[in-house]
Order: sequence, then structure tokens, then C-alpha cells
Amino acid sequence: MTTVEGSDRFRLIEADSPEQARARFARDVRAGLTATPKYLPCRYFYDDEGCRLFQAICELPEYYLTRTELAILKARVGEILRQLPPAVVLVELGSGDARKTRVLIEALLQRQASLLYVPVDISRTALVESARDLLRAYPGLTVTAVAAEYDDGLPYIAEIAGGRAGAGRPPLLVLWLGSSIGNFDPPDAVAFLRRVRPIMTPADAFLVGMDLHKDRAVLEPAYDDAQGVTARFNRNLLARINRELGGRFDVRAFRHRAFYNEARRRIEMHLVSERDQRVAVEALGLEVAFTAGEAVHTENSYKYTFEDIDAITGAAGFRLAGQWLDERRYFSVNLLRPAG
Repeated sequence: MTTVEGSDRFRLIEADSPEQARARFARDVRAGLTATPKYLPCRYFYDDEGCRLFQAICELPEYYLTRTELAILKARVGEILRQLPPAVVLVELGSGDARKTRVLIEALLQRQASLLYVPVDISRTALVESARDLLRAYPGLTVTAVAAEYDDGLPYIAEIAGGRAGAGRPPLLVLWLGSSIGNFDPPDAVAFLRRVRPIMTPADAFLVGMDLHKDRAVLEPAYDDAQGVTARFNRNLLARINRELGGRFDVRAFRHRAFYNEARRRIEMHLVSERDQRVAVEALGLEVAFTAGEAVHTENSYKYTFEDIDAITGAAGFRLAGQWLDERRYFSVNLLRPAG
């Protein structure tokens, strides 16, 4: 752990050094490009350029997720907070630009004089920029940010909040918004929720956004927009390999493909090779062969029925304490508490 910058209201902790992060990226890229079928982990979308493109995606007319979840939070924040203790520490997994988090921060600061916010995100830049904006807007806010992948960030949460679960620390409100849970295959989602469970006490709450199963006519345009922003976002993964690992990808030789896999209730995103080609990745000492039409699987985004939500959260040791939907029933915001 390295604390790389700080002030009286802001501290940034990096779980990995830049060298460790680059080594992990290289290891995962090698594993994905030498697998059959090929894949690349979606967490590597979010370098600085990827974050910029994702913010643009969130503004697209086809991408209903962000504005729908934000509308639910704005309409229901009072009901949500009435189920919480009078003062909490706010934790967020995958905080990004924290645009939706502002709704909760504002409401919490109306109930408590000061608030500690602990965002965990893979993007150092996103953490620094969002913290700067939030601290300027909210004088009662203190931010301790953790630049880490989800699992690497979990050990810091209780420590930052003031102690281990059950050791007299303040109650936590943990956020996992944006249906980020949908990037996990269901067994992996259960496994991750089980890893979150031990840091929580009965006084804590876990607010999870989960996108709902709906018609492919709504789903597919959200991941394949008319302006091609999502296509650029997807291809940026290859551009990142070029920038950071000495890759020789011609990103124009791969097309974006997104479709709804009805049987598995998930959107799949792929990069499809337009021709037979061989691509060197110098930092890996690797040359990768692609055939025309061969796909590299880059992301899943699962969509849930209400039965799915009950099954996943229950299997992970949580009970559903509250659930809020939009009028079209496109999206759900779910308040979970540790069971038992």
C-alpha cells in the first residue's frame, strides 16, 4: 500500500505500484490472447481514455442505465436513508466520476455534519478528479480514495472506516451502482458478494444497482449506439495494449459487436477480426494469430429477473431489505443487509 498524495480532507491510497499494475495487465492480456476462445478482461477498459469514453456513453440517448438509476436515486433517496442509522461512512465500489453518488452525499450531509467517503476504483485519474470536484462542492466531506480492483480494495475499507466489523466502527453504507455486478458471471457475483459480507455488520447496508431483463430492442442499442461511441470504447482496449505493452494492433481491423444472448440473459461485447492477421505484443514477446471473423470476448453484462436478484443475493448471505424501480421497470436499486 502506498499513500501517494493527501491533505486534511483528501487521501489517495494505491494498492499496487504502477509497476505492479502494469505487470498484472501484461499477465492478464497474455492469458486472454492465448486462450481458446480469446478474451480480454473488461476491467481494463478504464484507462484515462476509456473513462472519458465511458462518460460519453453515459450521456447517449440509447444508454438508459445511468439516467434511469439516477432518477430512481433522486426520487427515492429519502426512503433509502430512512432505513439507515443517523450517521454512516459512505463506501463505493467502482465509483467512476461519482455523478450518481452526489445524490446520496447531499442527502447524507443534511443528516450528519460531516461525511467520510471511501471510493474504490481501478482508475487513479477518476478518483483524483471526482474527489477534487466533490470536495469543492461539499465542505463537510472528507475523501479517502483507494485505487484498486474490487478485491484488493476490500481489506482497506474497514481499516479506513475505523476498525473491523463488530469492533465499534461507524455503520457503513456500501454502494455498488451502475449494474457493475452484471459484469460478473452469476457464480462469480455470488462469490464476490460473499467476500464483501465479512466486512459488514447487521447495522451496515449495501445498495446495489441491477439492470433488469427486457426486450433486446432496448438492450442492444445501449451497447451498440448509433454514434459509435461504444465501438470506440471497446476498441480502446486494443489501443491500450498498443500504448502500454508495445502492441501492434491495427484497431481499424477489428469491429465492435454487441448482442443480447437471450439464453444466458446477458449482453456480450466482442471485437471481431476483419481479416486473417498476426499481431505482435512486444512487451510479452508474443505474436497472436487471428482468423477472419474470429472474436475476442471483452465484456458480459447480465440482466436480471427478480428471481435472479433473490437467488444471487440470498446465496451470498444477504437479505433484500428494500427495492426501488423506475416506472418502466428497466432498472432496480436494491438495499441489502447481511442475513442472520
